[in-house]
Amino acid sequence: MSTVLNLPGGAVTLRAGPAPEATGDWTRTVYAAAHVVADPLADVDPWLDVTVDWDRTLAFREHLWSLGLGVAESMDTAQRGMGLDWPTSLELIQRSTEMARAGGHLIASGAGTDHLAPGPDVTVDDVIRAYEKQCEAVEAAGSRVILMASRALARAATGPEDYARVYGRVLSGLERPAILHWLGEMFDPALAGYWGSGDHMAAMDTAVSVIADNAAKIDGIKISLLSAEKEVAMRRRLPEGVLMYTGDDFNYPDLIAGDADGHSHALLGIFDPIAGAASRALSQLAKGEVAAYHETFAPTVPLSQHIFKAPTRFYKTGVVFMAYLNGHQDHFTMIGGQESTRSTLHLAEIVRLANEAGLFTDPDRVAARARIVLSARGLDA
Repeated sequence: MSTVLNLPGGAVTLRAGPAPEATGDWTRTVYAAAHVVADPLADVDPWLDVTVDWDRTLAFREHLWSLGLGVAESMDTAQRGMGLDWPTSLELIQRSTEMARAGGHLIASGAGTDHLAPGPDVTVDDVIRAYEKQCEAVEAAGSRVILMASRALARAATGPEDYARVYGRVLSGLERPAILHWLGEMFDPALAGYWGSGDHMAAMDTAVSVIADNAAKIDGIKISLLSAEKEVAMRRRLPEGVLMYTGDDFNYPDLIAGDADGHSHALLGIFDPIAGAASRALSQLAKGEVAAYHETFAPTVPLSQHIFKAPTRFYKTGVVFMAYLNGHQDHFTMIGGQESTRSTLHLAEIVRLANEAGLFTDPDRVAARARIVLSARGLDA
């Protein structure tokens, strides 16, 4: 079988990269936000119904854990709010947490308000009750809470004081410190103006104040603004003991490596498709091999920047395409028909960039699978 693909811009010879392998102790706490695998043979309406292939979905989490990564469960990478509803999310959290506890693995799970549709009649108190319902369910399952940003709160809040009231109330009721999640509008347009301001730096003032007031209940905060400068600025303002988890899929190598004033930990969607490379890089960093760390991560950045390019909310398509190419699932079908959100040329460029980053372990399989998808879309590769 030929491993040469005729892609736009020229032929590409696929090569095998290093095989993923388990690693030792790290100096950073790291979560990969994991995707879900749809059941492609379910007799349902794909845009309307949620059908999960539980065996493949859970097997992928075992893959991440085997490489030393924690799992951030039922987050936006899992199409939360873009196909994955709350009842299915809770079942996923329960199943994954049971596996994590049995294996002694790291897990944290998203709790939000996505069962509460935003609307003019939704009040801040409604948002609090919605958050509390999901937080109680996540903690009952045995998982740490990741307190996800709320579309309903973004619409109901009239200013920063409403955010302070909601977060203070919800955090006070938790059994374990939570990870906050500030998801920028580039990931979800419905979250524009979060923390009560369209200016990220003004919004940061509110977020830092909320964290300071509730520090004992907060493990850390993940920010996804795709701005290294804003993340570092916020990281330097966090109370002692509160961690910064980078959600920056453009600048993660430098942010995790850190500087003289500190470093970020990680909770990243890109660590789903580049799990093997991430594991190697973090092991190198733990051993003080900083140059090797950067050499391992450097070729993954162009791929990540491409997968997360605007409209950023469609990045899940590239994540699932990579899982298909690398044999973690036998099809390129997504919940909600989301495989259609990126162009044929976009997918072809993923193949090129992932190959340059050494992320394929079986070139024959990748070539065969890439041809199936690309030829069905009109590209003879």
